Amino acid sequence: MNLPPKIKEIIGARPYSIDKIGMSGSQVFQFEDLVLKIEKQREESDNEHLMMSWLANKLPVPKIFCSENHNGINYLLMSRIEGNMSCAPEFLENPANLVKLLARGLEMLWGVDVSECPNNNSIENKLKLAETRVQDNLCDMEDAEPTTYGAGGFENPEELLQWLKENRPEEELVFSHGDYCLPNIIVKNNRVNGFIDLGRSGIADKYQDIALCYRSLQHNYGGKYGGTVYEGFDPETLFHELQIAPDWSKIKYYILLDELF
Repeated sequence: MNLPPKIKEIIGARPYSIDKIGMSGSQVFQFEDLVLKIEKQREESDNEHLMMSWLANKLPVPKIFCSENHNGINYLLMSRIEGNMSCAPEFLENPANLVKLLARGLEMLWGVDVSECPNNNSIENKLKLAETRVQDNLCDMEDAEPTTYGAGGFENPEELLQWLKENRPEEELVFSHGDYCLPNIIVKNNRVNGFIDLGRSGIADKYQDIALCYRSLQHNYGGKYGGTVYEGFDPETLFHELQIAPDWSKIKYYILLDELF
């Protein structure tokens, strides 16, 4: 790999594997105790470097060893959090415990004081980013939920964006992971041991994470990613564990908002 000298010096000739689970478009190389993430420079990748530094003493997140930018490419070398992704079969096979772990993870995030958080992902700012992505034709219609576009849905991302602008819900702002999906939650010894893929983290409504967690449970238990279909699982147990009544209008809104990212 053609890497910046500082990163080459740290990793040396260590063996590595390539992580193919993520959907962010980045290249992720996993070493025994390190992870190297390489992606084009954009707001999300810049934000990941920023937020990981800010979160260092607030949440279990990777430690940054080296962060470099060369010719429009961001290189982030960080520690590898011990444990397994919460989408691993060992966790999916025990849904009651998995939902409990995911709920505790959400509560950990919401416990962070956001008074000095350097990134604001409230709806106003998210819609500005979404508008730029729509204008630049960066929204993937093929990977969207089946009901988002086409018959009964939106004609295109432009129409979806307009609906999102016209139907903004009231916000309850907290610290948000931004992409609270099962692969981004690392579990060890039956507890949440870390959060990864933090490029969308910052201040946002609670339902930013609740909605994507709910959708991720649906997808992982429904076999969307080529895995086992687990019959009889009800993702609504997440709300019982959080002791809240689901706000379905917000869940719909934040899942649709995510279609533009």
